[in-house]
Amino acid sequence: MHLESPANAICERRILETIESLLRSLVQSVSIEQVGIAFSILLGSLIVRRLIHVTFDRFARRVTSRSRTDLDDLLVEALSKPMRKFPIVVGLYFALNALHPPQIVLDGGQKLLALAISLLLMWLMLRLVNVGTEVLHRWAQRTDSALDNQLVPLVSKAAKVTVGLLAVLLVLQNLGYSISGLIAGLGVGGLAVALAAQKTLSDVFGSVMLLVDRPFTVGDWIKSPDGQVEGVIEEIGFRSTKIRTFEKTLIYVPNSRLADFIIDNIDRRPIRRVWITVGVTYDTTRSQMQKAVSEIRSMLASHEGVDQDFFIVRFTDFGASSLDIMVYYFANTTAWDDYLAVREDVNLKIVGILEELGMEIAFPTQSVRLLTDPPDIGTGQSG
Repeated sequence: MHLESPANAICERRILETIESLLRSLVQSVSIEQVGIAFSILLGSLIVRRLIHVTFDRFARRVTSRSRTDLDDLLVEALSKPMRKFPIVVGLYFALNALHPPQIVLDGGQKLLALAISLLLMWLMLRLVNVGTEVLHRWAQRTDSALDNQLVPLVSKAAKVTVGLLAVLLVLQNLGYSISGLIAGLGVGGLAVALAAQKTLSDVFGSVMLLVDRPFTVGDWIKSPDGQVEGVIEEIGFRSTKIRTFEKTLIYVPNSRLADFIIDNIDRRPIRRVWITVGVTYDTTRSQMQKAVSEIRSMLASHEGVDQDFFIVRFTDFGASSLDIMVYYFANTTAWDDYLAVREDVNLKIVGILEELGMEIAFPTQSVRLLTDPPDIGTGQSG
């Protein structure tokens, strides 16, 4: 059998007596006029709430419905509900003041008002964060990178946590607590966490830089001369990027390092260059060489796979075993197989032109000149 201690009984009795005395003093000190004023304040707050409701639900929605985007509708919806709660909270506070309650009740009312307004502000900010998240999410869907799709939820969560922390600090301050020590503690703790996670934070900021600069997207073929990395971007993570090499190995590169690399994005070129040297034999005549250069140039000018803005065909060098013709042009495609097809077709046409002109493609040769031994010169023999 549980017996209540005398100390607890005395404490509870004192609390009840205090509440009873407060209620008696409140009832005895309230006049009919004060009750009427308080009732009028509450009625006015309900009218203001109704006006806000009409303003948002009728006027504002009509205006936003005429726009081409629905983001303004989301903004109106986010502001509507919290704004309708403000008149009720403020009206209750002023109605309580109109009753001229004891100071302890008035102080409690002020703290409750501060708490309610802080919570309403937090609710409003969270709803605005949701609108901002929707804007970022739609923007991320229009891009090809997976990094910004992963960044949007993180930004949203960070913003909500920040709003929550600010709301807690605001509530504590309004309740009369000193938050300077708490802020200092959070600063020291944040500095310790930042030092411990310096590498991770560096990768995070590297991800942000890659998102802003956008030097590549998933599927791009990149090459980094200083980082000795070459391959196809397979996945852009928040901390690292996966690169599939042409040997089919998978490289994980931290984004902090990748943001510092010199990146040569091969897939960003609109056309692909071809630079070959056609060597013909030294028995080629001047007339044959001129015709060969002219016909190769004409062939490139009419080839549908060759970019017509710039190409060069010139007889350039006397090689060690050939007369060299430089053929320089751009294939008007970036796809690897299509590029090889254009290059193959051009090479076959060059071979056909040389065959029609009776010219031969040179291969490494070496001429050897043999000299006969000089006649012997007789030497005298000693007797």
